Amino acid sequence: MTVYAGRYAGRSAVITGGASGLGKDVAKRIVAEGGQVVLWDMNADALEAAKAEVGAAGVTAVDVSDAQAVAAAAEAAVATLGRIDVLVCSAGITGATAPVHDYPIDSWLQVVGVNLNGLFFCNRAIVPHMLANGYGRIVNVASVAGKEGNPNASAYSATKAGVIGLTKSLGKELAGKGIIANALTPATFESPILAQLPQSQVDYMRSKIPMGRLGEVHESAAMVCFMASEECSFTTASTFDTSGGRTTY
Repeated sequence: MTVYAGRYAGRSAVITGGASGLGKDVAKRIVAEGGQVVLWDMNADALEAAKAEVGAAGVTAVDVSDAQAVAAAAEAAVATLGRIDVLVCSAGITGATAPVHDYPIDSWLQVVGVNLNGLFFCNRAIVPHMLANGYGRIVNVASVAGKEGNPNASAYSATKAGVIGLTKSLGKELAGKGIIANALTPATFESPILAQLPQSQVDYMRSKIPMGRLGEVHESAAMVCFMASEECSFTTASTFDTSGGRTTY
């Protein structure tokens, strides 16, 4: 891990899905670079372990699909951190692997609830705090599936396309107000979320990557940490790819 000493000095971040995978790796980097973080995740046990590993200022067990719980978590984060400069929305689920005509309705609703509604609730709850401070960086984690669509992953693909659209709208709303909002669109990378998928689906997604391999979490974390820093100052309402050549637009 390359550390840029002091890049996040005086900055505070909320990271959803922060107990594992990309969220936890981003948190480690922000703390190593002088920042403070509060981790949000549904897994309370994993949060406590991550808190110690990362050196987080605080953790909150929260279901992001619950708007009231998210609002309460945002107020708690402000109380812990003093201010919120960065929001990284990394929480997400894959849902069922099935064609549209067989897709389970309960899985569809769950994926929409976490990946799209939950991300909206998090953005909605934290943007006012950033507006009050005149500064903010928002990174919403989408996917190349939101650009290209993956067969047998309609809910995931649809929600990630929604994340891209929401972020484009939000970034334009906040342009000129000191707050930048962008989306990350990674191809499949090594992460605990892969355990939610059959191996055949993972193999399909690997086959679409010109580099011939899955990404590694540190590669996407490095991009997120640039997007969430002061260095990212003239790109908003946009997407950043870490796709091994799969998407080039």
